[in-house]
Amino acid sequence: MESLHDLGLALIRLFQESYPQLGGFFRIVSAFGQEEFFLLIMPFIYWCLNKPFGKQLGYLFLMTTAVNTIAKQAFRWPRPYWLDPAVGLSTQEGYGMPSGHAQNAAALYPFVAAWVRRRWVWALAIFGVLLMGASRIYLGVHFPTDVAGGFVLGFLLLALAAGWWWYLAGRFSKRILGQKLLVAVVVPLVVAALYIAVWLIIGEPDRSLPWAAYIPEAERDTVDGIASAVGALWGFGVGVALEASRVRFRTAGPVWQRALRFLVGMVVTLALWAGLDAVFPDDPLWLAIPLRIIRYLLVTLWVAYYGPIVFVRLRLVTADPMPEMSMKL
Repeated sequence: MESLHDLGLALIRLFQESYPQLGGFFRIVSAFGQEEFFLLIMPFIYWCLNKPFGKQLGYLFLMTTAVNTIAKQAFRWPRPYWLDPAVGLSTQEGYGMPSGHAQNAAALYPFVAAWVRRRWVWALAIFGVLLMGASRIYLGVHFPTDVAGGFVLGFLLLALAAGWWWYLAGRFSKRILGQKLLVAVVVPLVVAALYIAVWLIIGEPDRSLPWAAYIPEAERDTVDGIASAVGALWGFGVGVALEASRVRFRTAGPVWQRALRFLVGMVVTLALWAGLDAVFPDDPLWLAIPLRIIRYLLVTLWVAYYGPIVFVRLRLVTADPMPEMSMKL
């Protein structure tokens, strides 16, 4: 493994030395893979552009984030700048393998292209995936192997998601609300169980490694990451099930109306996301983790369900009527 990391460090140094002017550009590219970016773009799509597309894209993003957290804990690989601080043009919490930015790009960008069905969008998506991977290597936060692992895992999750939507989603949409809510509650529990199983199997990290100083922060990052994923999956899954049954809002409307609903919705979203982060304590762990789950649950539940309710009441969206029930004798 050391020889593989040494080769990776050599490639990173060569990349940085050959193109020293690209630092700022690649920082901008990487910013499009940060949590804050998705916190803005996902609600915008769901509220203002296309609700079915927003549901699918949002759930795919949350699932790939959860799987990435579990995989990082399973591998426990270092980041390049942990071994050589000189290559660290940026910093990132958590373990390195697989790259979350690369994994999200590999899963989400082709999904967007498949939805839009335009050749130029496909070309842009492929270029974006490669560019995201290159940015992570150049900035010294991932080895090439981390990026490759992220690509493989992202494409695999995209294939599994496509299989679900093509063959099972139609039948699942016809299930009663109680069954949908049961699935929405169970899936995050399975994610948490998988994380705990991985942690129990691999045991404690090796604290004799040269980069052991980074291990406590990386371990805490995976715990925080799985708590965030579980809470977000709970809130979003329950929210979209309730919205489809009780709200049924439409994204159509004039530009001013869409802009206003996005503004109103994001004020509350950011207040919950940033406000609760400022209020909730980071320690002790037994208290911080449940509160983190609650924080992300409330954020995604607002996005998926309560936000649309507010939009309907403020007349910023229209809603489909309740389906009529009839009994034939």
